[in-house]
Amino acid sequence: MTKPREPTGKKRGKRAELADWLARTRPERIGEAEYESIRVALSPVSESYLRKLLRDSDVPLAPMVEGVRQSNFEELEASLVALHDEYLAAGAPRRQQIRKLVITAKEHARWAAARHPEKEEMILWMTTWLENPPLFPGWVRLRRKASNGQSKPNAL
Repeated sequence: MTKPREPTGKKRGKRAELADWLARTRPERIGEAEYESIRVALSPVSESYLRKLLRDSDVPLAPMVEGVRQSNFEELEASLVALHDEYLAAGAPRRQQIRKLVITAKEHARWAAARHPEKEEMILWMTTWLENPPLFPGWVRLRRKASNGQSKPNAL
């Protein structure tokens, strides 16, 4: 008969490890350097799960750490506009990183579109962003204004 494990008093799991890291370092904001430190400290952890944990932590996140939020259209717009600002200030290599982030988010939305029809509109937003990031903020304002009279919110 095996003896049951005795509790060690230590928290377990990535969420608890992140909470410990945040309690030790007390960052005002998590930028890319902090993100890398957390990723190493919690390794192995997937990028998507780490991003989810960080979003749930309520610590402000840099746009590249936060990524493209797709819970609703307001979050999607805010994250794409923040990435737009990063994109305009960036050089070519950094712009490629930002584009990759949006492309990955668009792929995730495609996978979810079969169960969540609103993702089709979100895919359009990300595609528009990818085609012409400087155009996006004005385009999305017009798109939202045009959709206000529709029976389905935020979709045309």
